[in-house]
Amino acid sequence: MIRPATTADLPRLLDIEARAFAGDRLSARSFKHLLTKAHAYTLAAEAEGEIVGYASLLFHEGTWIARLYSIALLARARGKGIARPLLEAAIEAARERDCATLRLEVREDNVVARRLYEAAGFRLFGRHDAYYEDGTTALRYEKSLAEAAEPDARTLPFYAQTLDFTCGPAALMMAMRNFDVGAALDRREELRLWREATTIFMTSGHGGCSPYGLALAAWHRGFDVDVFVNDDGALFVDSVRSEEKKGVVRLVHDDMAEQVIETGITVVRGTLGVSALVERVGRGEVPVVLISVWRMAGQKQPHWIAVSDVDEHFVYVNDPTIYKDRHRDDSIRMPIARPEFERMARFGRGQQKAAVIIKGRRA
Repeated sequence: MIRPATTADLPRLLDIEARAFAGDRLSARSFKHLLTKAHAYTLAAEAEGEIVGYASLLFHEGTWIARLYSIALLARARGKGIARPLLEAAIEAARERDCATLRLEVREDNVVARRLYEAAGFRLFGRHDAYYEDGTTALRYEKSLAEAAEPDARTLPFYAQTLDFTCGPAALMMAMRNFDVGAALDRREELRLWREATTIFMTSGHGGCSPYGLALAAWHRGFDVDVFVNDDGALFVDSVRSEEKKGVVRLVHDDMAEQVIETGITVVRGTLGVSALVERVGRGEVPVVLISVWRMAGQKQPHWIAVSDVDEHFVYVNDPTIYKDRHRDDSIRMPIARPEFERMARFGRGQQKAAVIIKGRRA
């Protein structure tokens, strides 16, 4: 029998932990936290009236990725058909919480566990060297939980922004690198792009990048690019308090808009909806889309991400931010439910929407 674990099971779960692992064990405090906090869920596997194994899941608010944090069985319970049902129950628990992907880490030398995961449909997608206490490498596996067939995976090159205000350059760098392996992925290029694309001047904090600025930066590097905007005005101007500074932002924006016209970059006055996103991604293009991170991080701020794929249920994005308490890999090909993405792809009181489409190298 497999059932939800409770705090009453803690002594038994700790005993299993001690018997199953020689190192990297969960402490009593950590285990109690898993059993009581809102974003975790632990299952207990029983045989002959006693708990012989468990599986713990972690859920991150604002993302559709679940993590199989730990799974363990007593030695005498192995090989008796308990591991697979326990794993399947964990998979179903993640699916019931509308998660799109379940991820886990496993020791590279744990061949039995790797075979179990692979038989359940998990695929290897990354590794962490010297991850465990004894220096053993951890292999990263993931399983799509979407009901539809898994998409033909397109994973963009990944670059994590190194500064709080450079999400636009980082997303653009990933899109350009997808078409040109020689395109730079380093901090110097990140800052060059930011200087070229930003319209913000002397605000209380570092500002964001204009879609026109990002498009021009890509065009000057030899890329074919389209721009979608639902508003001809300057983005983020509401965050500037001084009328004089607002005027500077508008002036920079207008200058960029004139340069876009001179280059012949196509500007679509409208919204890049999911249906158009599907069409563009289907052509092999990479959309860089402006979103609000309120639903992901509880902050009212603009944010640029790169779209790698779309299927019937989800939009998959490379998010240049690595969020606190999350793995770097969780920002790669991050699945977002389509309706949720539609709600996220706008910013500010004016519901401004913008996207820059990198179509490839210009002929």
